Amino acid sequence: MSTETRTQVDSASVRPASGGLPIGTLVAGCFAVLLAQIALAMPATLNGLFQEDLHPVGSQLTWISDAFLLPVTVLELTFGVLGDLFGRKHLLVGGGALLVVGEALAAASNGIHMLWVGQAIAGLGAAALIPTSLAVIAAGTHTARDRARTIAIWAACLSGGGIVAPVLGGVTGNYGSWRWAFIVVAGLAAVSTLLSQFLAENSSAPEGRSLDLAGQVTIGVGLFALLYAVIQGPSDGWTATPVVIAYAVAAVFISLFIVAELRSDAPLLRLDLFTNRAFAVASFVAVVGMFSYLGTAYATSIRLGPIQHQSPLRGSFAFVLLNAWTFVLLPVTARLLERVSARWVLGSGLALMAAGDFIAATMPVDDRALTSLVLPLGLVGIGFALTVSSITVTAVNTVPVHYAGMASASTSLLRDFGFTLGPAVIGAIALSRAADEFHQKLAASGLSSQVKAAAGQVAAEGGPLAVNSVPPASPPGGASPIALDALGNGYAIGYVVCGIAALACCLLSLIALRGKGDEQAAAGIAAQERPAGV
Repeated sequence: MSTETRTQVDSASVRPASGGLPIGTLVAGCFAVLLAQIALAMPATLNGLFQEDLHPVGSQLTWISDAFLLPVTVLELTFGVLGDLFGRKHLLVGGGALLVVGEALAAASNGIHMLWVGQAIAGLGAAALIPTSLAVIAAGTHTARDRARTIAIWAACLSGGGIVAPVLGGVTGNYGSWRWAFIVVAGLAAVSTLLSQFLAENSSAPEGRSLDLAGQVTIGVGLFALLYAVIQGPSDGWTATPVVIAYAVAAVFISLFIVAELRSDAPLLRLDLFTNRAFAVASFVAVVGMFSYLGTAYATSIRLGPIQHQSPLRGSFAFVLLNAWTFVLLPVTARLLERVSARWVLGSGLALMAAGDFIAATMPVDDRALTSLVLPLGLVGIGFALTVSSITVTAVNTVPVHYAGMASASTSLLRDFGFTLGPAVIGAIALSRAADEFHQKLAASGLSSQVKAAAGQVAAEGGPLAVNSVPPASPPGGASPIALDALGNGYAIGYVVCGIAALACCLLSLIALRGKGDEQAAAGIAAQERPAGV
């Protein structure tokens, strides 16, 4: 059987008589991405409990989350091509099974290293689920209207994970153990595996695709080195030898990846996709816009947790504000994506995110009222709801349908790369600024030399966050108000950086997606909908 014939058979197998997307495939794909996002977001809500129970030092706490994020970001392109070659249903089932194993191992861990291993295995499962769940939906829709609607639903489920994870983490943290959070996620993963096995229809697009080992190795090593440098830089120092070496390795291997893809007859990622202006803009916004979003979420989690010492359950309120709007606005988002140019939907969403960040930067650090978060985080949440859907629609709709798996994988990779950058970069900027301000104000304060010495020693070990957490009656506790003020100012700058990033993406989208970019998007849809031979 020829490749072309095999592709047609695979496509036909997922189409009901009406030509629409089977409801079982939609359910399986959406539940899979919901699960993956719950697993991704869960550790961030449990950091305080990890600190109390496992006593991580240095960057060990950061690596609990990043052990999951690394395989997600590094391997999404690889799983994209595997799904195209061997069938996307198999990856949905296998990814769910890996998440069961990883989450169970994490729940049973008796130390930080075992928890890392469990997170890494779960991350492998999520790396399969995130791009494959989008590809199986995109490949099963054949009109711009249907694709806009189904991708809006998929994006809402992606955000739904950001709602469920902090609530689940807050409940288990308040009334049980952090281990129960991983057990619940393992159970959800088992459900997802069964749904994919019994409900999802298989699809593939092997034409023009290959394993492209050179591309997989070079992009894998390059992205791993880059993410290692970004994650480890804040704790080791940006000029530390391992960090500098990692950046150099990343530059070399990403360059080799570009060379390998340009020479390959069946590349892992067709670089000529980026000559499509709409796809290129969507890719840039996927990185920088999602950096802004998760940087905002990270700054808020630090503000409510380590700075203000509010409970995980109260902290979950902020994540609901940031993520619930994608569900609430689902009918509106789907209608907008059908009837309004993606340029305006994307630009409006990013403008709202920027406005929310700039307002958040003005919040006093000693304001513990959750109502103060409603306006700034509500704006960011509404903006994210519009942005994440329009990015995905723009990227997938501007390529031929047989490249849906490749476009889905690359968009997911770039989005998750932006997610990884957010906490690392914003944390580095905010803590560096807070540390400088704390030491300056401590030296200029009227505190006794004993308090200054004790506070300086604590700050040398753990920074202003450590000083802010010591008992007020202890010798270094006298400097806690200075640490609190410095941290408030540092993370206010973090909000401003996120706002600037969102505003820059907004302006780029409004300028670059007009005219020819919209024509290219329309041409891409027309080519997909045109009958064979026309």
